[in-house]
Amino acid sequence: MAMSWTRGLKHVVPRHAAQLVETRGLAIASKGKKGGKGGADAAKTPALSKELKSTTVFGANILKDGSDPKIQPDSEYPDWLWHLLGKRPVLSELRRKDAKTLPYEDLKRFVKLDNRSRIKENNALTAKN
Repeated sequence: MAMSWTRGLKHVVPRHAAQLVETRGLAIASKGKKGGKGGADAAKTPALSKELKSTTVFGANILKDGSDPKIQPDSEYPDWLWHLLGKRPVLSELRRKDAKTLPYEDLKRFVKLDNRSRIKENNALTAKN
């Protein structure tokens, strides 16, 4: 209905005025007090003690009625967890080694990193400067 009204309006009113009628405005997010950058909100948030910060994983709770999990001693976690973030060899180190003697995981990493570096070189050569 609004579109048909603006179509009729375009014949009578100049083009730029009809475009003003068709534009949409942004909705107001909230009718709260306009002001600074949350100075009042910062005072409302409770400060966490250092003891609580060092014993709890905040933000890890995904359940409505649950609570944040407590940090356990290292002996309570499985052994494989400590190897997840182990250092992996970089491309230059993998290039120095013989590809036939590399373990499968390192060989996969070498192929991936080598392909990535060749793509970057080709992109740098063909880039428009």
